Amino acid sequence: MRRASSLVGASRRLSAAVDLLDFAPPVAFVYNPLVYARSAHEAYLDRYGGAPKRVVFVGMNPGPWGMAQTGVPFGEVAAVRDWMGIEEPVGRPPAEHPARPIEGFRCARSEVSGRRVWTLMRERFGSASAFFADHFVANYCPLVFMEESGRNRTPDKLPRGESARLFALCDEHLREVVRLLRPQWLIGVGKFASERAAWIAASSGREPPRVGSILHPSPANPRANRAWESTVTAQLRSFGVWG
Repeated sequence: MRRASSLVGASRRLSAAVDLLDFAPPVAFVYNPLVYARSAHEAYLDRYGGAPKRVVFVGMNPGPWGMAQTGVPFGEVAAVRDWMGIEEPVGRPPAEHPARPIEGFRCARSEVSGRRVWTLMRERFGSASAFFADHFVANYCPLVFMEESGRNRTPDKLPRGESARLFALCDEHLREVVRLLRPQWLIGVGKFASERAAWIAASSGREPPRVGSILHPSPANPRANRAWESTVTAQLRSFGVWG
C-alpha cells in the first residue's frame, strides 16, 4: 500500500496548501472536503489507489451533493457507501451556506453527475474492485466554491490572479498523481479537466500519458441528458481506452 500512502501524503499537502488561499466575492463560501471528510477521502485512496492504473479519469472539482458530502470524486452517497463500501464520519466546514449543508453519508440528495459516472462503471465492470483494478478517478481541484446565493462557482470562473495561484497547486498535485499511478491515459471529464490534463501530460517526462476527453455528466449540460452512458462508452472506445 506504499503507493496509496503516497497519494494520502500528496492529498494532505494539497489540502494544506489550498487552505492558505483567499477568494474574493462573488465567492462567499469555500468548502475543503479534504479536511472535514478526510477519513472518507483517505479510505478511498487507501482502498483503491494502491497500484499503477492504466486509466485515470480527472474531474473538475467537487459537487455540493457528491464529493462535498463524501470526500470521494463524483461521490454520490449511494455509490460510495453501497458500491465502493466506504462510509466514514464526516465533519463540517468552518462556514456553511444554509442551502448547502454538509450531512455526510446522511445526505439524502443524489448528485446526478456522480450517479451517472458510477452507474456506468458498475454496469460495465460489475464490482468496484474490478473497475479500480486499472482505473482511478481524481478531481483536479479539491475545493467547492459558492456564491452568497448558494450558486456553485466553478474554478474556471475565478479571477485570473486567484485561479493562477490555485491552478499552480492543483497542477503540482496532478503531476504527483501521474508520477505515482503511471497511467497510460488521462481522461478529462469535460472541457476544463481535459485542458488541465493535457497541460500536465505535456510536462510529464519522456513517456507522458495520452489524453482524452469525455462528455461531462452534469444535467446542466443538455447533451449529457441524452444517453450520457452510451455516448461516453463510444468516446472511450474511439480512443482505444475501452474495447
